[in-house]
Amino acid sequence: MTEPSVDLFGGVRVVELAQFVFVPVTGALLADWGADVVKIEHPVHGDGYRGLVTQGIGASAGAINVSWEMANRGKRSVALDLKTAEGRNILLRAVEQSDVFLTNSLPSSLERMGLGVDELRARNPRIIYARGHGYGVRGPDADKPAYDATAFWARGGLGDTLTPQGLGAPIQQRGALGDRNGAVQLAFGIAAALFRRERTGQGSVVDVSLLSTAIWMLASDVMAALQGTFQPAPLSEPGVRPVSPNPLTGNYRCADGRFLTLCFLQPDRYWPDLCRAVDRPDLAADPRFADIRSRAEHTVECMEALDAVFGSRTLDEWRHAFADERFPWEPFQAVTEMADDRQVVANGYIGTVEEREDDEEEEEGAHFSLPTGAVQFDEQPAALRRAPGHGQHTDEVLLELGYDWDRIIELKVADVVA
Repeated sequence: MTEPSVDLFGGVRVVELAQFVFVPVTGALLADWGADVVKIEHPVHGDGYRGLVTQGIGASAGAINVSWEMANRGKRSVALDLKTAEGRNILLRAVEQSDVFLTNSLPSSLERMGLGVDELRARNPRIIYARGHGYGVRGPDADKPAYDATAFWARGGLGDTLTPQGLGAPIQQRGALGDRNGAVQLAFGIAAALFRRERTGQGSVVDVSLLSTAIWMLASDVMAALQGTFQPAPLSEPGVRPVSPNPLTGNYRCADGRFLTLCFLQPDRYWPDLCRAVDRPDLAADPRFADIRSRAEHTVECMEALDAVFGSRTLDEWRHAFADERFPWEPFQAVTEMADDRQVVANGYIGTVEEREDDEEEEEGAHFSLPTGAVQFDEQPAALRRAPGHGQHTDEVLLELGYDWDRIIELKVADVVA
């Protein structure tokens, strides 16, 4: 496996016992930043996410499962049967030589396998024990299985908050929003725990739940609810939008039916520049629109005037007209346009993944792209590496743990490892 481009966590070993998206994405981020992430998988079927098909980007979409790659890039894979005593002993030996144990297994499963906090600290007092949950470590639902569609989107209030009243049914979540946001929180917690251990020598238990992630993301709405001032989003009639006291914050339709948005939170500062840029100096001189107070008193007239202005040109024409302007506006961009966005390209927010060196059967030219991650170090994006094959590094890791080849063959014959 090639070396990571960022060696922030060089020398840090993470043992990951996790499936699907939330916690594995945390492991992928740590691997991007230089950690040696050893993923423990079942010796027969591996992580269930290997075979999941969603949004046309899973296992059936082609030779490369990019969903799997996104959540597991840069790791090593060990196929290990934890239902056997010897399999658990191998994992515990790995924990003894590691810095972080990362898991989303249910508390009851961890207890049954003897992999709780106390058991692992008995083998390695400095271990950082990091857990991703659905609902938190305490309370009656602490052991309840969860996905982000249930704990984050449904119970966490995202779906209800983002669904306009009167729509008839809640909108569906797309694209593991809760999982990937929770993963960043957990990676942040692990980084802080590593820093704390460096200062104090003390390991930590780090917990992040999908429910708490939803509350954090909805903090403004949650605060409004706590103060009794929360207002659900209304369902507008087609082509009708809410009237705003600040007409310079909102969405406007262009001549081609696409939209742009203005967010002038300092409207008096930017109003003259906007009027100049749209070739309407008369609007800046209109006493009804002279300042924030007068525009608020005449907000409908101002919005109608802007409707006419923006409806006179296509979105691409406005892109060209506003290309060098400093006021805060943006097009409502389709996700299919993101890869060509000039800022995405300039900052390397989408990168090309290297081919896996050991895979001789992979078709020639099997390159693909993935988001690189929001955090960059020294102004450089992480270099993306391939996710591991199932059990690709079992022999390699067992040798590092002190097993010899004769013992490894015995473990394979006994189906403890694969």
